[in-house]
Amino acid sequence: MRHYLILLIAVFLPLPLAAAPVHGIAMHGAPSLPADYRHFDYVNPEVKKGGSVRYGVVGTYDSLNPFNLKSIRTTARGIWDPAFGNLIYETLMTRSGNEPFTLYGLLAESVEWDDQRTFIQFNLNPKARWSDGQPVTPDDVIFSLEVLRDKGRVPFSSRLDRISKMEKVGEHGVRFTFNEKADREFPLILASSTPILPKHAIDVDSFDQSTLKPPIGSGPYLIRTVAPGERIVYERNPDYWGKDLPSKVGFDNYDRISVEYFLQESTMFEAFKKGAVDIYLEGSPTHWERAYDFPAAHNGDVIKDTFTPQLPTGMLGFVFNTRRALFSDVNVRAGLSLVFDFEWANRNLFENAYTRTESFWQGSPLSSLGRPADERELNILGAAKDRIEPEMLDGTYHLPKTDGSGADRVILKKAVDLLAMGGYTIKDGRMSDERGRQLSFEVMAQTVDQEKLAITYQRSLRLIGIDMRIRTVDDSQYQARSSSFDYDVIIKSYPSSLSPGIEQIGRWGSTARDAQGSFNFAGTADPDIDRLIEAMLTARSKEDFQASVRAYDRLLLSGHYIVPLYHVPNQWVARRKHISYPETLPLYGYQLNTWWDNRAQ
Repeated sequence: MRHYLILLIAVFLPLPLAAAPVHGIAMHGAPSLPADYRHFDYVNPEVKKGGSVRYGVVGTYDSLNPFNLKSIRTTARGIWDPAFGNLIYETLMTRSGNEPFTLYGLLAESVEWDDQRTFIQFNLNPKARWSDGQPVTPDDVIFSLEVLRDKGRVPFSSRLDRISKMEKVGEHGVRFTFNEKADREFPLILASSTPILPKHAIDVDSFDQSTLKPPIGSGPYLIRTVAPGERIVYERNPDYWGKDLPSKVGFDNYDRISVEYFLQESTMFEAFKKGAVDIYLEGSPTHWERAYDFPAAHNGDVIKDTFTPQLPTGMLGFVFNTRRALFSDVNVRAGLSLVFDFEWANRNLFENAYTRTESFWQGSPLSSLGRPADERELNILGAAKDRIEPEMLDGTYHLPKTDGSGADRVILKKAVDLLAMGGYTIKDGRMSDERGRQLSFEVMAQTVDQEKLAITYQRSLRLIGIDMRIRTVDDSQYQARSSSFDYDVIIKSYPSSLSPGIEQIGRWGSTARDAQGSFNFAGTADPDIDRLIEAMLTARSKEDFQASVRAYDRLLLSGHYIVPLYHVPNQWVARRKHISYPETLPLYGYQLNTWWDNRAQ
């Protein structure tokens, strides 16, 4: 009778409901826009398309394939470029710039997934077409993952590591079932950061080779002309299939886009002054204040705009390469971090324009700065809390402020004490180890501004007997050496978002430590870091997510892998007066692919 009752109950229990198709998905919570939304709220839906824009970039390129290993050092911007817009290749879904991490339909008009995120099914838009008129199919999606796995570069080459099965569903559906390596963010990464390539138009055998043959894509532009290493000109595809999609209204507003390549930042700025470049993204406060003394800026042909996004600061700093034995001791790194005199640099180099950065997510709810670790955080940290400095746990931590002299004896004494804990003492005016070898290393710089920072650091290090050398290299050498981790110390920026996730594996995870071309510049391979990244990726609630990021922030700060530098809360952009932008500024700041040429109006 008991078995009969169990069987009877099982028969009448409701079966699990199939996932219903939805128009958008969010990392945490639900999308803000309804299924019948007409456009994103930060675009100009009435804009008249036309005209042109000329972008400038520092670098070069020798291939129109940005996905293979040879593209790491020489990138063709625009083909696959979120800043300018993915002009040639597209993704299954596209990200809203006004939500932390929410995606809406692009090549896929709807998606299906379960609450556990064990699978996701993309239902392709039947209207989606390649630029040669062929339809975008589930076979193209499957092919893209396979060819990127076999011949693509990081991170595209590792996408299939988290997928146990790919299958077509009907005429337009493609379903991915995930394995135990996948986390809750991965379906969104798959949807928003994986290029979909045309199976019928790609030669697999030569995919890993450089090529200047214009590709066939599904995006809004075609390549008109190519000047290797100098310029790429894109022209609007009049037959672009997606121009009326809600997620594309107000985007891709130029008839022609030219990307101009320059070997140096100064050369690019001169081109902007002369009118050969239309938009200049400014990163230096002194340059922003002093360099715009030229006729076009005075007569109104050039306009300077300041935008204030609602983003965390990120982190810029001198990064210690812990692959070098010299930097393996946290006390050495902590001591070296104290030596940089930010107050002197800010006053003498930057007219006090900068704020010192003290957290990877400063200025946002994800930052640990000024917040004591609560019980939720402590549980996430587990035994790792014993590695974190007490001031970082109780929320009182701040970097020490110097007297601005460049030789603050109190702070230099603290640095010397920490270095002594790492095995170094001053002997005959030289900071040396027990065998008498001087503490010596090289900073690799790329720009004049980086070189100025390094000289400031060098001056202070010399006061306590440390030999720091500076090597400034050109762009190609910088890319080659940073990709192969051939440096002692490098100056790098770590942008932060309101939805950090899988990119942290590439920056700090153990698996990225020895992966050529990864962004693990510090060379970390730490089980506690890996565990906290995992906690961040698997968090289900907003509260757990925020707690995991704060705990992670504390752990990174306590590791002293970086000498923190500075930030400004604003974004600075100079433009020619014929370039306009929407009135509404999204959460993530300006979006270049929503701007337009007002001469076409």
